[in-house]
Amino acid sequence: MDMDDLAWQASNFRGLSPRRVRLLLERGHRDLVAQVAVERGEWFCAEGAVEELCQVGDFGRALSVMEPFVETGWRAASYAKSEILIRAGHRTDEALDLLRPEEAGRASTTECRDFAEVLGRAGRIDEAIELLVPHLDKSWLLSTLVDITDGQGRDERVLELIAPRADHVRQARGEGRWDYAHSNAQELQARVLERAGRADEAIRILGQDIAERRFLAQNTLVAYAELLARHGRLDELRELGDGQDARTVLNIYAGALRDDGRVKEAEGVVRDAIAADDWVGYRAWLSAMLLAEGRPDDAIAVAEPGFGWYDCSNLLTPLISPLLDRPEELLYLVEHPRVVPHHGHEEFQHWWRAWALAGLGRVDEAISVAGLDRPWTDPRIVKADLLRRAGLLDAAADELRALGTIKAREELCEVLVLQGRAEEAIAVHPTVAEQRAAEPKPEPAPLSESGYSLDPPF
Repeated sequence: MDMDDLAWQASNFRGLSPRRVRLLLERGHRDLVAQVAVERGEWFCAEGAVEELCQVGDFGRALSVMEPFVETGWRAASYAKSEILIRAGHRTDEALDLLRPEEAGRASTTECRDFAEVLGRAGRIDEAIELLVPHLDKSWLLSTLVDITDGQGRDERVLELIAPRADHVRQARGEGRWDYAHSNAQELQARVLERAGRADEAIRILGQDIAERRFLAQNTLVAYAELLARHGRLDELRELGDGQDARTVLNIYAGALRDDGRVKEAEGVVRDAIAADDWVGYRAWLSAMLLAEGRPDDAIAVAEPGFGWYDCSNLLTPLISPLLDRPEELLYLVEHPRVVPHHGHEEFQHWWRAWALAGLGRVDEAISVAGLDRPWTDPRIVKADLLRRAGLLDAAADELRALGTIKAREELCEVLVLQGRAEEAIAVHPTVAEQRAAEPKPEPAPLSESGYSLDPPF
């Protein structure tokens, strides 16, 4: 293994993917996953095995799994090893030395963030805070500061550091400027005040910012609404939902009513909003709520106007997604007379119906309606997936084994694990080298006389 292969795996979810590693671990194959990690240089196997080993206190073996990855010089592996050492409880200095910047003044913000997180886990909170202080002009490091100090008794110090940045946002907006450098400072200030037991103060300060429109990001508005909901301030939340920010916060108000047992009231609030402003977001929230409550016909009636819209606002997919593992209900939905094809992707409806039929054991019907002529997928892999969904694992394995492509072997691995043949599954799964070799190589772009590409991006 080398850093390039490891980075490629991590960024592309290749090698044995996190999903396949979870499947193996769920079926008790921890030792096999650990072995594969080391023998084949599989990063997600290493992560999964290390977590399982740490959970049972086998830190020595966890370190032995991670060590070959650390030896490549890949920083993510060093970070993982430092976590093992911290969890082991007696090798703190060694953990810190792994990530300690050689020259603190010249360390990158990412290096400082990583080291501060390790310092925090080692209980050296004050050092972590002071390491971050010079870098708090980066809003994402302000979030790191808040995260690593949670429950550490340093809320007053954190508030001192956040306050001038939150005030900077207020001043900028008061002057009509859009300076996003600290756009999350106000919500983080409220979060720290809340966890310090000063929720009323957090609500007062952030509420004034919202009322005076002295905030930069929609996330700040959402954070305020969620703060009100957590503390039962439903009257204030209702007023917020009735104003100009209704599209952002009305679902939070309705959700708070529902959590309070006022389900009919929550439904009424959103239906009134639809009557006044037929916005797709209101329909999406209400239809999902109705479906969760076992009212599919009502959910369909609410979502129906959006069934034929484009991808970004089509309301069929949000209803389909919760039902993918509930074939009877899925089939009811896709065969409902009010359901129309997905705009520009009519084949989705065929696939969904096929999955439902396969889940019900009606595999021949599933194959006949699956739309196996799609150019971007191999029809035999689609067929194998339907056979698998129908519980016909032997037939699915035969189909994939006969195909023999990289993709087919990846899918076959899962089927074999489900059959209890984990070692065979590992043997059939392509190696990282095979996966990389099978990646399509981009065609070189034609160049103009000036040497610039003739095709976008120019």
